[in-house]
Amino acid sequence: MPTTKINGPHQGQPLLQQGKPLHEAQAAMILVHGRGATAQSILELAAVLPHPEMAYLAPQAAGNTWYPYSFLAPMPQNQPGLDSGLQAVAEAVAKVEAAGVPAEKIIIGGFSQGACLASEFVARNARRYGGLLVFSGGL
Repeated sequence: MPTTKINGPHQGQPLLQQGKPLHEAQAAMILVHGRGATAQSILELAAVLPHPEMAYLAPQAAGNTWYPYSFLAPMPQNQPGLDSGLQAVAEAVAKVEAAGVPAEKIIIGGFSQGACLASEFVARNARRYGGLLVFSGGL
């Protein structure tokens, strides 16, 4: 995971949680919302992907968007939002691991821009995660 901390637009935003309390969970799913959506809205997936031992977490993007342009745009055009969003996902992963859930039991997923961010995070932070869930996104 990234070791350089930045103070970007998404730091200090809420990290919502539902499902099993994190300190009791056997697994976790980190869900990243799309452009124009909210962390609360993507947590609705927990109802259609239920697991009694799963904690569901969702970071919130500042202004409901992780970065300003398409994932196909040159990366410098999407800064500092892109790196700040990647750090928000890294912080969520670190929180889950600190609660005792290993990376192999963490699923990272998202919808649209959130799916792109989740994919970018997993590509840059290659480890054995529990899975990558991509709805309408790309890398």
